[in-house]
Amino acid sequence: MIVEIVAEEDHERLDLFLTEQLDSTRTTIQKLLKAGKIKGEGDIHLKGSKKVTAGQKFIADIPESPNINYLRAEPVDFEVVYEDPHIVVVNKPAGLVVHPAPGSWRNTLVNGLVYRYPEIKEIHSWLRPGIVHRLDGGTSGLMVVARTEKMMVKLQNMFKERTVTKKYIALAHGCPERREGILSGPIDKDPNNPLRMIISESGKPSLTGYRVLWSMNGISLVECRLFTGRTHQIRVHMSALGCPLVGDSLYGAPPDEQLGRVYLHSWRLEFAHPETGEMMRFRQPLTLDFGGYIWKVRHGG
Repeated sequence: MIVEIVAEEDHERLDLFLTEQLDSTRTTIQKLLKAGKIKGEGDIHLKGSKKVTAGQKFIADIPESPNINYLRAEPVDFEVVYEDPHIVVVNKPAGLVVHPAPGSWRNTLVNGLVYRYPEIKEIHSWLRPGIVHRLDGGTSGLMVVARTEKMMVKLQNMFKERTVTKKYIALAHGCPERREGILSGPIDKDPNNPLRMIISESGKPSLTGYRVLWSMNGISLVECRLFTGRTHQIRVHMSALGCPLVGDSLYGAPPDEQLGRVYLHSWRLEFAHPETGEMMRFRQPLTLDFGGYIWKVRHGG
């Protein structure tokens, strides 16, 4: 099987990066490297000690092996909002992980997508075919997915050029002093916690627009717009503003707030169709649990 693996961030060693990506053993990865089964752009022979930089691509000729996880097609529950031969727009439920990764190799959105649309598996993107943007596992709402290699490239370019409008509804603790604004803190990994991201001068440029819709009883309903797509971006920026999202104990919400999810919902998605150029506009109402929490806040429950 020929697959393409793209690094989303820097890594100290290639063999450790591939071990994580393929959920394999380091020994197996080193054997593949030694046999020349994994190649990089312009590299004839790769070494496991090679540093990996964000954006690098590697082409791997993966043999059938019990030591490597493969993308499995399996039925997964999610709503299809729109589909045509080129793209699919889905409503991802909170709690559903988008693509396979260490600790979540089965029952992801991608597993369900290749079950419903087998052609997506032919896209050369290891474990993430068709995925051009992501939502955190605890976030619900709209996502667009490519059904072909051509559409994936076009959509990726559209996201890079920021021609896709993505708006979210969030419930946050407290109320920002300014009712609307742009949050611009650069985002990087937290060196003390691999699960967290932080505002850091060494991070990547990040822009989030926000607008407070209402505040009461210590909670604010906020519309956020993403201008960049960093990991946990809205969660990090709202926490830095002093308003962590409801349910988000990782970024400062009360630790006893055991709600089972972060109250963040992708509710508007707008873009020009990558094949026809037609403007596509989608809106997804809040989930029942999200709406129920709002009702409790407004009625002092």
